[in-house]
Amino acid sequence: MALAGLALAVVAPSGCRGGKPAVTWDTAAVDRGRIVARVTATGTLSALVTVQVGSQVSGRIQQLMVDFNSPVKKGQLIAKIDPQLFQAALEQARANYAAAEGNLEKSKVQAAQADIDFKRQASLAERKLVAPADFDNAKTNLMAAKAQITVSEGNLQQAKAALNQARVNLAYTNIISPTDGVVISRSVDVGQTVAASLQAPTIFIIAEDLRKMQVDTSVAEADVGKLEAGMEATFVVDAFPGERFKGKVRQIRNAAQNVQNVVTYDAVIDVDNSDLKLRPGMTANVTFVFANRDNVLRVPNAALRFRLSPEVSAALKLDGKSAKGIDGGAAGEASPAGGARPGGRQRPGGGPGASSDDSPDRKTVWVLAGGVPRSLRIKTGATDGTKTEVVEGALAEGDQVITDATATGGAKPASFVPGAPTPPRGGGGPRPF
Repeated sequence: MALAGLALAVVAPSGCRGGKPAVTWDTAAVDRGRIVARVTATGTLSALVTVQVGSQVSGRIQQLMVDFNSPVKKGQLIAKIDPQLFQAALEQARANYAAAEGNLEKSKVQAAQADIDFKRQASLAERKLVAPADFDNAKTNLMAAKAQITVSEGNLQQAKAALNQARVNLAYTNIISPTDGVVISRSVDVGQTVAASLQAPTIFIIAEDLRKMQVDTSVAEADVGKLEAGMEATFVVDAFPGERFKGKVRQIRNAAQNVQNVVTYDAVIDVDNSDLKLRPGMTANVTFVFANRDNVLRVPNAALRFRLSPEVSAALKLDGKSAKGIDGGAAGEASPAGGARPGGRQRPGGGPGASSDDSPDRKTVWVLAGGVPRSLRIKTGATDGTKTEVVEGALAEGDQVITDATATGGAKPASFVPGAPTPPRGGGGPRPF
Protein backbone atom coordinates (compact mmCIF):
# COMPACT_ATOMS: atom_id res chain seq x y z
CA MET A 1 0.00 0.00 0.00
CA ALA A 2 1.31 3.42 -0.98
CA LEU A 3 1.91 5.89 1.80
CA ALA A 4 -0.19 9.12 1.74
CA GLY A 5 1.48 11.97 -0.11
CA LEU A 6 4.03 9.78 -1.97
CA ALA A 7 3.99 9.78 -5.77
CA LEU A 8 3.41 6.39 -7.38
CA ALA A 9 4.19 5.26 -10.91
CA VAL A 10 1.41 3.05 -12.30
CA VAL A 11 1.53 1.48 -15.76
CA ALA A 12 -1.81 0.94 -17.43
CA PRO A 13 -2.11 -2.88 -17.55
CA SER A 14 -3.75 -3.06 -20.97
CA GLY A 15 -1.16 -0.84 -22.59
CA CYS A 16 1.28 -3.65 -23.44
CA ARG A 17 -0.93 -5.83 -25.66
CA GLY A 18 0.29 -6.16 -29.23
CA GLY A 19 3.18 -3.74 -28.69
CA LYS A 20 0.79 -0.83 -28.30
CA PRO A 21 1.87 2.18 -26.25
CA ALA A 22 1.38 1.97 -22.48
CA VAL A 23 0.77 4.86 -20.08
CA THR A 24 2.78 5.41 -16.93
CA TRP A 25 0.82 7.34 -14.29
CA ASP A 26 2.44 9.32 -11.50
CA THR A 27 -0.02 9.56 -8.65
CA ALA A 28 -0.20 10.98 -5.14
CA ALA A 29 -2.61 10.21 -2.34
CA VAL A 30 -5.17 12.72 -1.06
CA ASP A 31 -4.58 13.19 2.68
CA ARG A 32 -5.62 15.24 5.65
CA GLY A 33 -3.44 17.73 7.47
CA ARG A 34 -2.67 21.37 8.04
CA ILE A 35 -2.66 24.13 5.45
CA VAL A 36 -0.86 27.37 6.28
CA ALA A 37 -1.23 29.99 3.54
CA ARG A 38 1.46 32.64 3.58
CA VAL A 39 2.48 35.82 1.79
CA THR A 40 6.16 36.74 1.79
CA ALA A 41 7.70 40.16 1.24
CA THR A 42 10.91 42.05 1.82
CA GLY A 43 11.12 45.22 3.87
CA THR A 44 13.41 47.59 5.72
CA LEU A 45 13.50 48.35 9.43
CA SER A 46 13.28 51.96 10.59
CA ALA A 47 12.46 53.94 13.72
CA LEU A 48 8.85 55.00 14.24
CA VAL A 49 9.85 58.67 14.36
CA THR A 50 13.02 59.91 12.68
CA VAL A 51 13.95 63.59 12.88
CA GLN A 52 16.39 65.32 10.56
CA VAL A 53 18.20 68.09 12.43
CA GLY A 54 19.55 70.83 10.18
CA SER A 55 20.84 74.39 10.31
CA GLN A 56 18.74 77.50 9.71
CA VAL A 57 21.84 79.65 9.04
CA SER A 58 25.00 79.25 7.03
CA GLY A 59 28.39 79.09 8.65
CA ARG A 60 31.33 76.99 9.77
CA ILE A 61 30.80 74.15 12.22
CA GLN A 62 32.68 75.23 15.32
CA GLN A 63 31.86 72.35 17.66
CA LEU A 64 30.01 69.00 17.71
CA MET A 65 28.78 67.85 21.10
CA VAL A 66 27.38 64.43 20.07
CA ASP A 67 28.31 61.67 17.67
CA PHE A 68 26.87 58.45 16.26
CA ASN A 69 24.77 56.45 18.78
CA SER A 70 24.82 59.31 21.30
CA PRO A 71 21.65 59.58 23.40
CA VAL A 72 20.23 63.09 23.41
CA LYS A 73 17.52 64.96 25.30
CA LYS A 74 15.06 67.51 24.00
CA GLY A 75 16.61 71.00 24.19
CA GLN A 76 20.18 69.70 24.46
CA LEU A 77 22.93 71.60 22.61
CA ILE A 78 24.33 69.13 20.07
CA ALA A 79 26.35 71.38 17.71
CA LYS A 80 27.47 74.99 17.34
CA ILE A 81 28.14 77.17 14.30
CA ASP A 82 30.81 79.88 14.48
CA PRO A 83 28.81 82.90 15.80
CA GLN A 84 31.27 85.75 15.04
CA LEU A 85 29.51 87.04 11.92
CA PHE A 86 26.14 86.86 13.61
CA GLN A 87 27.40 88.64 16.70
CA ALA A 88 28.70 91.45 14.46
CA ALA A 89 25.36 91.62 12.68
CA LEU A 90 23.63 91.84 16.06
CA GLU A 91 25.83 94.74 17.14
CA GLN A 92 25.11 96.57 13.90
CA ALA A 93 21.37 96.01 14.36
CA ARG A 94 21.60 97.41 17.88
CA ALA A 95 23.37 100.52 16.58
CA ASN A 96 20.75 101.01 13.89
CA TYR A 97 18.03 100.70 16.49
CA ALA A 98 19.69 103.30 18.70
CA ALA A 99 20.00 105.65 15.72
CA ALA A 100 16.34 105.15 14.90
CA GLU A 101 15.40 106.03 18.45
CA GLY A 102 17.46 109.23 18.22
CA ASN A 103 15.83 110.22 14.95
CA LEU A 104 12.43 109.75 16.51
CA GLU A 105 13.31 112.02 19.43
CA LYS A 106 14.67 114.62 16.99
CA SER A 107 11.42 114.48 15.00
CA LYS A 108 9.40 115.01 18.13
CA VAL A 109 11.46 118.06 19.09
CA GLN A 110 11.12 119.52 15.61
CA ALA A 111 7.38 118.92 15.73
CA ALA A 112 7.18 120.72 19.08
CA GLN A 113 9.07 123.72 17.67
CA ALA A 114 6.82 123.77 14.63
CA ASP A 115 3.78 123.75 16.88
CA ILE A 116 5.10 126.77 18.84
CA ASP A 117 5.79 128.66 15.59
CA PHE A 118 2.35 127.86 14.28
CA LYS A 119 0.63 129.09 17.43
CA ARG A 120 2.66 132.36 17.34
CA GLN A 121 1.77 132.93 13.68
CA ALA A 122 -1.88 132.18 14.40
CA SER A 123 -1.93 134.78 17.20
CA LEU A 124 -0.41 137.42 14.94
CA ALA A 125 -2.72 136.52 12.10
CA GLU A 126 -5.75 137.17 14.29
CA ARG A 127 -4.52 140.74 14.80
CA LYS A 128 -3.58 141.15 11.15
CA LEU A 129 0.06 141.57 12.10
CA VAL A 130 1.44 138.87 9.80
CA ALA A 131 1.09 138.16 6.15
CA PRO A 132 -1.20 135.23 5.23
CA ALA A 133 1.71 133.52 3.44
CA ASP A 134 3.73 133.37 6.64
CA PHE A 135 0.78 131.86 8.49
CA ASP A 136 0.32 129.19 5.82
CA ASN A 137 4.02 128.41 5.88
CA ALA A 138 3.95 127.85 9.66
CA LYS A 139 0.95 125.60 9.32
CA THR A 140 2.69 123.51 6.64
CA ASN A 141 5.82 123.16 8.72
CA LEU A 142 3.76 121.82 11.61
CA MET A 143 2.08 119.22 9.47
CA ALA A 144 5.44 118.14 7.99
CA ALA A 145 6.95 117.80 11.47
CA LYS A 146 4.10 115.57 12.62
CA ALA A 147 4.51 113.42 9.50
CA GLN A 148 8.22 113.10 10.20
CA ILE A 149 7.38 111.71 13.62
CA THR A 150 5.37 108.96 11.90
CA VAL A 151 8.28 108.23 9.54
CA SER A 152 10.72 108.07 12.43
CA GLU A 153 8.46 105.71 14.34
CA GLY A 154 8.34 103.43 11.26
CA ASN A 155 12.12 103.50 10.97
CA LEU A 156 12.35 102.58 14.62
CA GLN A 157 10.07 99.58 14.08
CA GLN A 158 12.21 98.44 11.15
CA ALA A 159 15.35 98.74 13.23
CA LYS A 160 13.67 96.80 16.02
CA ALA A 161 12.69 94.00 13.61
CA ALA A 162 16.23 93.86 12.22
CA LEU A 163 17.59 93.67 15.75
CA ASN A 164 15.23 90.81 16.57
CA GLN A 165 16.24 88.96 13.39
CA ALA A 166 19.91 89.35 14.28
CA ARG A 167 19.21 87.88 17.72
CA VAL A 168 17.33 84.94 16.18
CA ASN A 169 20.12 84.26 13.67
CA LEU A 170 22.65 84.32 16.47
CA ALA A 171 20.52 81.85 18.45
CA TYR A 172 20.36 79.56 15.39
CA THR A 173 24.12 79.08 15.63
CA ASN A 174 23.29 76.75 18.52
CA ILE A 175 21.91 73.48 17.10
CA ILE A 176 19.39 72.13 19.60
CA SER A 177 17.93 68.61 19.71
CA PRO A 178 14.17 68.82 19.05
CA THR A 179 13.38 65.48 20.70
CA ASP A 180 14.62 62.73 22.98
CA GLY A 181 16.32 59.94 21.10
CA VAL A 182 19.53 58.51 19.69
CA VAL A 183 21.75 59.97 16.98
CA ILE A 184 21.82 57.46 14.13
CA SER A 185 23.57 59.65 11.55
CA ARG A 186 25.99 62.59 11.47
CA SER A 187 26.61 64.32 8.15
CA VAL A 188 29.20 67.03 8.98
CA ASP A 189 32.54 67.42 10.70
CA VAL A 190 34.12 70.23 12.72
CA GLY A 191 35.37 72.97 10.41
CA GLN A 192 32.98 72.15 7.60
CA THR A 193 30.89 75.00 6.22
CA VAL A 194 27.18 74.46 5.80
CA ALA A 195 25.09 76.58 3.40
CA ALA A 196 21.44 77.19 4.21
CA SER A 197 20.62 79.55 1.35
CA LEU A 198 18.25 77.19 -0.49
CA GLN A 199 17.36 74.53 2.09
CA ALA A 200 18.39 73.55 5.58
CA PRO A 201 21.37 71.19 5.40
CA THR A 202 21.00 68.01 7.44
CA ILE A 203 23.54 67.72 10.25
CA PHE A 204 22.11 64.88 12.35
CA ILE A 205 19.38 62.25 12.06
CA ILE A 206 17.84 61.39 15.40
CA ALA A 207 15.65 58.33 16.02
CA GLU A 208 13.10 59.14 18.68
CA ASP A 209 12.85 55.68 20.30
CA LEU A 210 14.62 52.59 18.98
CA ARG A 211 12.67 50.35 21.36
CA LYS A 212 9.72 50.70 19.00
CA MET A 213 10.40 50.22 15.32
CA GLN A 214 8.55 49.51 12.09
CA VAL A 215 9.10 47.49 8.95
CA ASP A 216 8.11 48.98 5.60
CA THR A 217 7.47 46.04 3.28
CA SER A 218 6.84 45.98 -0.47
CA VAL A 219 3.86 43.65 -1.03
CA ALA A 220 2.99 42.64 -4.59
CA GLU A 221 -0.37 43.81 -5.88
CA ALA A 222 -1.44 40.18 -6.36
CA ASP A 223 -1.03 39.57 -2.61
CA VAL A 224 -2.07 42.87 -1.05
CA GLY A 225 -5.75 41.86 -1.02
CA LYS A 226 -4.92 39.01 1.37
CA LEU A 227 -3.59 41.37 4.04
CA GLU A 228 -5.43 43.56 6.51
CA ALA A 229 -4.60 45.83 9.43
CA GLY A 230 -4.07 44.00 12.72
CA MET A 231 -2.73 40.84 11.06
CA GLU A 232 0.18 39.11 12.75
CA ALA A 233 3.49 38.93 10.89
CA THR A 234 6.89 37.35 11.49
CA PHE A 235 10.25 38.18 9.96
CA VAL A 236 13.91 37.31 10.06
CA VAL A 237 16.98 39.46 9.54
CA ASP A 238 20.41 38.44 8.31
CA ALA A 239 22.04 39.56 11.55
CA PHE A 240 20.07 36.96 13.56
CA PRO A 241 19.24 34.16 11.10
CA GLY A 242 18.17 31.74 13.81
CA GLU A 243 15.69 34.10 15.47
CA ARG A 244 12.20 34.96 14.26
CA PHE A 245 10.76 38.32 15.29
CA LYS A 246 7.06 39.14 15.59
CA GLY A 247 5.08 42.19 14.59
CA LYS A 248 1.61 43.42 13.71
CA VAL A 249 0.40 45.12 10.56
CA ARG A 250 -0.46 48.74 11.39
CA GLN A 251 -1.63 49.87 7.96
CA ILE A 252 -1.50 49.08 4.27
CA ARG A 253 -0.82 52.31 2.47
CA ASN A 254 -2.81 53.12 -0.65
CA ALA A 255 0.08 54.82 -2.43
CA ALA A 256 1.31 52.40 -5.09
CA GLN A 257 4.99 52.10 -5.96
CA ASN A 258 5.75 51.26 -9.60
CA VAL A 259 9.29 50.05 -10.30
CA GLN A 260 9.88 48.69 -13.82
CA ASN A 261 6.14 48.08 -14.26
CA VAL A 262 6.00 46.07 -11.02
CA VAL A 263 3.36 47.51 -8.67
CA THR A 264 3.80 47.07 -4.93
CA TYR A 265 2.19 48.52 -1.81
CA ASP A 266 3.76 49.44 1.51
CA ALA A 267 2.53 47.33 4.43
CA VAL A 268 3.76 48.92 7.69
CA ILE A 269 4.48 46.52 10.56
CA ASP A 270 4.94 47.64 14.17
CA VAL A 271 7.77 45.83 15.95
CA ASP A 272 8.73 45.70 19.63
CA ASN A 273 12.50 46.16 19.96
CA SER A 274 12.83 46.28 23.74
CA ASP A 275 16.12 44.36 23.65
CA LEU A 276 17.53 46.77 21.01
CA LYS A 277 18.70 43.92 18.80
CA LEU A 278 17.18 45.37 15.66
CA ARG A 279 18.83 48.34 14.00
CA PRO A 280 17.52 50.85 11.46
CA GLY A 281 18.17 49.88 7.86
CA MET A 282 18.20 46.11 8.39
CA THR A 283 16.56 44.04 5.65
CA ALA A 284 13.63 41.99 6.93
CA ASN A 285 12.20 38.94 5.17
CA VAL A 286 8.57 39.09 6.28
CA THR A 287 5.95 36.34 6.31
CA PHE A 288 2.23 37.05 6.64
CA VAL A 289 -0.06 34.12 7.55
CA PHE A 290 -3.51 34.88 6.12
CA ALA A 291 -5.03 31.39 6.42
CA ASN A 292 -4.42 28.55 8.89
CA ARG A 293 -6.48 25.38 8.45
CA ASP A 294 -6.15 22.24 10.59
CA ASN A 295 -7.21 18.72 9.62
CA VAL A 296 -8.43 19.59 6.15
CA LEU A 297 -8.51 17.46 3.02
CA ARG A 298 -5.43 18.26 0.94
CA VAL A 299 -4.61 17.64 -2.70
CA PRO A 300 -1.14 18.18 -4.22
CA ASN A 301 -0.88 21.26 -6.40
CA ALA A 302 0.70 19.16 -9.14
CA ALA A 303 -2.61 17.31 -9.48
CA LEU A 304 -4.41 20.62 -10.04
CA ARG A 305 -2.02 21.49 -12.85
CA PHE A 306 -2.17 18.10 -14.60
CA ARG A 307 -3.84 17.81 -18.02
CA LEU A 308 -3.87 14.87 -20.44
CA SER A 309 -1.39 15.37 -23.28
CA PRO A 310 -2.29 14.40 -26.87
CA GLU A 311 0.18 11.50 -26.74
CA VAL A 312 -1.41 10.08 -23.58
CA SER A 313 -4.89 10.54 -25.00
CA ALA A 314 -3.82 8.76 -28.18
CA ALA A 315 -2.29 5.91 -26.21
CA LEU A 316 -5.49 5.44 -24.23
CA LYS A 317 -7.56 5.38 -27.43
CA LEU A 318 -5.25 2.78 -28.96
CA ASP A 319 -5.78 0.73 -25.83
CA GLY A 320 -9.46 0.69 -26.58
CA LYS A 321 -10.53 3.03 -23.84
CA SER A 322 -13.69 5.02 -24.46
CA ALA A 323 -13.10 8.73 -25.02
CA LYS A 324 -16.02 9.48 -22.76
CA GLY A 325 -14.31 7.72 -19.91
CA ILE A 326 -11.29 10.00 -19.93
CA ASP A 327 -12.49 13.42 -21.02
CA GLY A 328 -12.63 16.27 -18.53
CA GLY A 329 -16.37 16.76 -18.27
CA ALA A 330 -18.07 18.52 -15.42
CA ALA A 331 -18.95 16.72 -12.24
CA GLY A 332 -22.20 14.87 -12.36
CA GLU A 333 -21.83 13.50 -15.95
CA ALA A 334 -22.17 9.81 -16.68
CA SER A 335 -19.11 7.56 -16.42
CA PRO A 336 -18.20 4.88 -18.98
CA ALA A 337 -19.72 2.27 -16.68
CA GLY A 338 -23.10 3.97 -17.07
CA GLY A 339 -23.38 5.25 -13.50
CA ALA A 340 -22.77 8.69 -12.09
CA ARG A 341 -19.23 9.95 -12.43
CA PRO A 342 -17.31 9.59 -9.17
CA GLY A 343 -17.74 12.79 -7.30
CA GLY A 344 -20.80 13.74 -9.34
CA ARG A 345 -23.14 16.21 -7.71
CA GLN A 346 -26.34 17.93 -8.65
CA ARG A 347 -25.94 21.62 -9.45
CA PRO A 348 -27.67 23.91 -7.00
CA GLY A 349 -30.96 25.02 -8.41
CA GLY A 350 -31.17 22.04 -10.72
CA GLY A 351 -30.46 23.91 -13.94
CA PRO A 352 -27.39 24.46 -16.09
CA GLY A 353 -25.26 27.38 -15.00
CA ALA A 354 -26.67 27.35 -11.49
CA SER A 355 -23.20 26.66 -10.02
CA SER A 356 -20.09 28.78 -10.37
CA ASP A 357 -18.00 26.10 -12.17
CA ASP A 358 -16.15 28.82 -14.05
CA SER A 359 -15.01 30.58 -10.88
CA PRO A 360 -11.26 30.60 -10.12
CA ASP A 361 -11.69 28.31 -7.11
CA ARG A 362 -13.19 25.52 -9.28
CA LYS A 363 -10.50 23.08 -10.40
CA THR A 364 -10.36 19.76 -12.23
CA VAL A 365 -8.34 16.83 -10.91
CA TRP A 366 -7.86 13.39 -12.39
CA VAL A 367 -8.38 10.37 -10.18
CA LEU A 368 -6.92 6.96 -11.06
CA ALA A 369 -9.22 4.11 -10.05
CA GLY A 370 -8.70 0.59 -11.39
CA GLY A 371 -6.18 1.86 -13.91
CA VAL A 372 -8.79 4.18 -15.48
CA PRO A 373 -8.39 7.98 -15.16
CA ARG A 374 -11.49 10.01 -14.49
CA SER A 375 -11.85 13.77 -14.13
CA LEU A 376 -13.44 15.28 -11.06
CA ARG A 377 -14.51 18.88 -10.44
CA ILE A 378 -13.68 20.27 -6.98
CA LYS A 379 -13.74 23.56 -5.14
CA THR A 380 -10.44 24.63 -3.60
CA GLY A 381 -9.54 26.84 -0.67
CA ALA A 382 -6.26 27.93 0.88
CA THR A 383 -2.92 26.73 -0.43
CA ASP A 384 0.58 26.64 1.01
CA GLY A 385 2.25 26.41 -2.40
CA THR A 386 2.59 22.61 -2.28
CA LYS A 387 -0.85 21.39 -1.30
CA THR A 388 -4.31 22.93 -1.55
CA GLU A 389 -7.37 22.60 0.65
CA VAL A 390 -10.38 20.81 -0.86
CA VAL A 391 -13.49 22.69 0.23
CA GLU A 392 -16.09 20.89 -1.85
CA GLY A 393 -16.13 17.79 -4.05
CA ALA A 394 -16.25 14.00 -3.90
CA LEU A 395 -12.55 13.46 -3.27
CA ALA A 396 -11.86 11.25 -0.29
CA GLU A 397 -8.81 10.65 1.83
CA GLY A 398 -6.63 8.03 0.16
CA ASP A 399 -7.81 8.71 -3.42
CA GLN A 400 -4.97 8.55 -5.91
CA VAL A 401 -4.84 11.75 -7.97
CA ILE A 402 -2.73 11.90 -11.11
CA THR A 403 0.20 14.34 -11.09
CA ASP A 404 1.86 13.26 -14.37
CA ALA A 405 1.45 10.77 -17.21
CA THR A 406 3.82 9.47 -19.86
CA ALA A 407 3.05 7.38 -22.95
CA THR A 408 5.73 4.66 -23.14
CA GLY A 409 6.50 1.85 -25.63
CA GLY A 410 5.41 1.56 -29.26
CA ALA A 411 5.41 4.27 -31.89
CA LYS A 412 3.53 7.46 -31.23
CA PRO A 413 0.83 8.31 -33.78
CA ALA A 414 2.04 10.86 -36.29
CA SER A 415 -1.12 12.90 -35.89
CA PHE A 416 0.02 13.82 -32.40
CA VAL A 417 3.63 14.69 -33.31
CA PRO A 418 3.77 18.11 -35.00
CA GLY A 419 5.76 18.01 -38.24
CA ALA A 420 6.22 14.22 -38.30
CA PRO A 421 5.39 12.31 -41.56
CA THR A 422 2.38 9.98 -41.66
CA PRO A 423 3.54 6.34 -41.15
CA PRO A 424 2.81 3.97 -44.10
CA ARG A 425 -0.04 1.53 -43.74
CA GLY A 426 0.82 -2.13 -43.31
CA GLY A 427 4.22 -1.42 -41.89
CA GLY A 428 3.48 -3.07 -38.58
CA GLY A 429 3.02 0.14 -36.67
CA PRO A 430 -0.28 1.09 -35.09
CA ARG A 431 -2.72 2.86 -37.38
CA PRO A 432 -4.14 6.13 -36.22
CA PHE A 433 -7.92 6.04 -36.05
